[in-house]
Amino acid sequence: MTSLFTTLELGCFRLKNRMTMAALTRQRAGHSGVPSDMHVRYYSQRASAGLVVTEGTFPAWTNRAFPGQAGIADDEQAAGWREVANEVHNSGGVIFMQLMHGGRTSHPDLIDGAQAEAPSALDWGGEVRGFSGKMDAPMPRALETKEIPRIVEEFRAAARRAVDAGVDGVEIHNANGYLLHEFLAPSANQRDDEFGGSLENRWRLPEMVIRAVVDEIGADRVGVRFSPGHNVQGVIEEDEADMVATYGGLIDAITPLNLAYVSFLHAEPEGELMSTLANKARANGVTKVLMNDGFGTVTTKEDAQRELELDYVDAVVVGRQFIANPDLVRRWHEDLVLNEPDQATFYMGGERGYTDYETIAD
Repeated sequence: MTSLFTTLELGCFRLKNRMTMAALTRQRAGHSGVPSDMHVRYYSQRASAGLVVTEGTFPAWTNRAFPGQAGIADDEQAAGWREVANEVHNSGGVIFMQLMHGGRTSHPDLIDGAQAEAPSALDWGGEVRGFSGKMDAPMPRALETKEIPRIVEEFRAAARRAVDAGVDGVEIHNANGYLLHEFLAPSANQRDDEFGGSLENRWRLPEMVIRAVVDEIGADRVGVRFSPGHNVQGVIEEDEADMVATYGGLIDAITPLNLAYVSFLHAEPEGELMSTLANKARANGVTKVLMNDGFGTVTTKEDAQRELELDYVDAVVVGRQFIANPDLVRRWHEDLVLNEPDQATFYMGGERGYTDYETIAD
C-alpha cells in the first residue's frame, strides 16, 4: 500500500509526500491583484505539502473572476509572486501556480467596465461577487474567432512570467465552470465555428492553451485541472458518454506531451468515469494523476488514503484541511489533533483565518 508520506517523482520534481495543497480561493490581493507579505506567510506556512498549488490566478485583467484575486498579468504582480516562491523554496516546498480565466463568471465591476467573455452569449442565471458585493451574473459576450489567439497568448505569457518569477510550474485551470471548462461543455458552448459543435472543436481551445504553455516552459512544469460532471456555475455535464468522449479525447490528444500531472475533481474518485479518464492520462507512464474527492467538503486522512490506494491515483489534493492546518502533513503523519476550518473567514480578507491558524509546537 502506497503511503501519503512517500515521495513522488512529478515532472522535474521529487515531491516529499503525496499530499497536494489545492488551489484555494482566498481573496486577499485587493484591487491590485499583487501578492503581499500575507501571501508569502500563507504559502510558506504550508510548504510541507508535497506540492503547493496557488489560488486561481488571472493571466490578464479581462480574466479576473472575483474580488481580491491575485494576478500574474504584470511585472508588479510577478514581483509579488517572486517573494512567495522564494519563501516556499526556503521552507523546502514546491509551488505551482494555477492559471485561470474567469470567463462568464466575471463582471464589469471586476474588469474595469469590460464585458465578461465566454464561448457563447448565454445567460446562466447565477450570481457573482464583485468589488461592490454579490450581484447577478451579467450576460457575457461571445469571443470572436479572431480573438482566440489572444486567449492562448495570455496563458502562454502568464506561464512564462510565473516561471521567470521563480514559481516551479503552472496548473492550467480547465474546471469549475471557468472559461476553458465552458468551451468543453455543450451547455455553455453553442458556437458554430471551429471552436464549437463537435467534440474536437469543443476541446480545441483547451488543447491549444496546453500546447502553447508546454512549448513555452516545458511539459515537466505543466499540470492541468479537470472537473467533469461538477455541474457548477451553469456548466452542466450530465451525459457520462459525452464526458468520456470529450475529456477522453482531449486527454488522448495531450497524453503524448508528457505533462507533469493531470488533476481531477470528482465526487466519486472510485467510479468508472474517473477510472477511465485517469488511466488515459497515465498511459504514457510519465504523467501523474492527482485526485480531489469533492468541492466544499472536508477531506479526512482516511478519505485521502483510500483515494491513494486506487491504482490510477498517484497523489491526493486536499483543500480545507490545509487552510486550517498549515502543518497538516505532520498532523496526519503523527495522528495529531486538527484545527477546524472557519468558513466565515475564507473570503473576508486580512490575516484572520488566513495566516493565524496555529501549528503544533515541537
